[in-house]
Amino acid sequence: MTLAITVGVLVSGAVFLMLQRGLVRIILGFVLLGQAANLILMSAGGTYLRAQPLLDYTPVDQASDPLPQAFVLTAIVIAFSITIYMLTIATAGCSDDTEDRS
Repeated sequence: MTLAITVGVLVSGAVFLMLQRGLVRIILGFVLLGQAANLILMSAGGTYLRAQPLLDYTPVDQASDPLPQAFVLTAIVIAFSITIYMLTIATAGCSDDTEDRS
């Protein structure tokens, strides 16, 4: 239940920030949305199974599923690279709060 509430709060904050006008707020909303997606992926592996997924140390019925952990690790790397790319665009570009008067 706590995980679902946390994901809901993160998604609602992300949507609020992504609907704002500033580019940095949009980037922060993207970061929050990525964290919410990571929590959803982790919950897919079952949060009640927390033992190491190593066959010699842990029985199979108590070990956590390593596939969602690998997905989350991949998602963290991809989200970090996209965030850096968006921050680079935000700092290199001109002001995004200009109004087109034509």
